[in-house]
Amino acid sequence: MIIRPSHLTSVLLFALICNMPARCEPPGEDAPVICVDPGHPSETSAGTISRDGSLTETHLDWVIAKRLQVLLTNSGYRVVMTKSREPERVTNRRRAEIANHAHAVLFLRLHCDSAPTSGLATYYPDRRGTTQGTTGPSAKVMMESHLAATAIHTRVMKRLVGKLRDRGVHGESATRIGARQGALTGSIFAQVPAVTVEMVVLDNRHDFAFAKSEAGQKALAEALFEGVTSYVDSGKHVDHDAKSLVTP
Repeated sequence: MIIRPSHLTSVLLFALICNMPARCEPPGEDAPVICVDPGHPSETSAGTISRDGSLTETHLDWVIAKRLQVLLTNSGYRVVMTKSREPERVTNRRRAEIANHAHAVLFLRLHCDSAPTSGLATYYPDRRGTTQGTTGPSAKVMMESHLAATAIHTRVMKRLVGKLRDRGVHGESATRIGARQGALTGSIFAQVPAVTVEMVVLDNRHDFAFAKSEAGQKALAEALFEGVTSYVDSGKHVDHDAKSLVTP
């Protein structure tokens, strides 16, 4: 058998991602698709930053997303990322379109907060919003997103107890952008369950120290992995029929 260089490169890359023995196999075509969205930079901003300027939201979102991608892929899930490199600028609308096009069972959006508090909070679209001439999401997506947010947050905080403060599960109408337009832009265009996790408050000293450490980043990724997989494996998610989605 002749192995072409391009094929060999793909095999080696997958082996690196797996970081497991040779028996590790790529996820099957029928495996659930998780769309992981490392927030920022987008059309709104480059994200928040730590007080000393040493850690940006863009970087932390990317690092956790890549760790989560490896964990999910190694466990047999198909993962679609909304961007291919850390500094890539992707609009919030396009991020949602990527999740829709992939027929994802979950559109997981990773962010960091800037607030006079600390801890991890999870958000879901709790009402329809309008932007760029589009109103959404549907009542079905809102219901599924609420279910996903609650299930994922509960499992994540169980794993992170004693490490990060639990700021709870909230509707997006409680956010600055959600209060103005009804829902976050990514959720307005989402046709699959959308959950936003504000992993830490980056300008809080405790959260910053936790998020900057190797142990903290590992704990965040593993907690998110447990939250996502427990939700998906519970059978509470909805397999979205490709025919019901609008391909961007």
